[in-house]
Amino acid sequence: MKAIYHKYKFYYSDSLKLAVPVVLSQIGHTLVQLSDTIIVGQFAGTNALAGVSLSISIFIVPLVIGLGISYGITPLIAQHNGRKNYAECGRLLSNSLLLNIITGILLFALIYSGVTLFIDKLHQAPAVVAQAKPFLTLLTISIIPLMVFVTFKQFAEGLGFTKQAMYITIAGNVLNIILGIVMVKGMFGIAPMGIRGVGYSTLIDRCLMAVAMGFYVFRSPLFKNYLKEFALRNIEWDRIRQILKIGVPVAMQATFEVSAFGGASIIIGTIGPVQQAAHQIALSLASMTYMMASGISSAAAIRSGNYFGSGDHIKLRLSAISNYHIVIGFMCVTAVIFTICNQWLPWLYTTDSVVTAIASQLLIVAAFFQLFDGTQVVGLGVLRGIGDVKVPTIITFISYWIIGLPIGYLLGIVYNFGVMGVWFGLVSGLMAASVMLFVRFQIISKKHANNHGSATII
Repeated sequence: MKAIYHKYKFYYSDSLKLAVPVVLSQIGHTLVQLSDTIIVGQFAGTNALAGVSLSISIFIVPLVIGLGISYGITPLIAQHNGRKNYAECGRLLSNSLLLNIITGILLFALIYSGVTLFIDKLHQAPAVVAQAKPFLTLLTISIIPLMVFVTFKQFAEGLGFTKQAMYITIAGNVLNIILGIVMVKGMFGIAPMGIRGVGYSTLIDRCLMAVAMGFYVFRSPLFKNYLKEFALRNIEWDRIRQILKIGVPVAMQATFEVSAFGGASIIIGTIGPVQQAAHQIALSLASMTYMMASGISSAAAIRSGNYFGSGDHIKLRLSAISNYHIVIGFMCVTAVIFTICNQWLPWLYTTDSVVTAIASQLLIVAAFFQLFDGTQVVGLGVLRGIGDVKVPTIITFISYWIIGLPIGYLLGIVYNFGVMGVWFGLVSGLMAASVMLFVRFQIISKKHANNHGSATII
């Protein structure tokens, strides 16, 4: 262990310095849903909580499509920064901003029209659907300012400037929580809005975050050299295609995973609203740890892109493996927390003892899949950094839709294991993804090192 630590010591420090602000920023995205869930569970009741679960299950797929497309700029920025090609970074930002605004508008139109057509046909409890509709409508509007925010966030993080997005996200989440409580409960002369209150608070939060992040990028002297070529004249189809070439597969990778969890939520919803509410609680907690791991993955993608751009494939492997070590250690800690605190954590969300009893059992399963969830997302990040996105997309599809969700349906519905059976299916999908992505990383990174004449393959 001591020899391993000294071998990777520099890369641990370098990765953590980059990753910690990204992790805290990523947590912010999850805290929006977490705070919405807690506020609704405490002040609006079980049907409203189940409505949040249904809304998020539907919204999460278009959301990760948008976020995935926005991530297409990050490895490109990291690679050009590694080559000291600063002007191209500004040109890429011009194209990414336009692309992401258009994407946000299209996703808004898709979700809004889809809600009206399909939400009543998902065989959910009518009371839950009635709660979900107004909340989901407000979430769909918020995706447009969110896409503007992540454009500037991914640009800054691709250059290694990760702290400002963290500060803005933390401030935004504090505001979201305060506004959510005021609007849901009805305070300071505002009539109680119920579930619509957290929808309005989320929309306001995301609009202000977009303005703040854009102001930071354009006014900070840190980006002066990078923004010289930021202009409408530099919007070209070739650059948009470069972003989409990475962004679309990344979006598909995330879509296959979260849609499997969303599909699981809909399957569980056919069992009953109590089970669906319990699923939302456990998934909300597991999503927070996943987003932390996703922050480590983003840092891994940035450093992999830097080293890949400069042609240093030995350092690329050392950096990537150090991120695997970091995420394994972190997810082991969260697994222990879920196991020890499984009886208490659900009470943060609701006082319904039936819901908390089921959620506490699900947290034991969540503790088990922490390791696989962390390693698979780091594997995706490392491969994204070096531009390898097509095969990982196929791996995620197989893992979640050929392995995970069918096993979950089989165990949960056909063999009557209920919500626990559905979750065991999700574990099997995460395990498959984790193993296959690590094997892919080993093959690709060693191939690049050999092709560039590296003396030692580690």
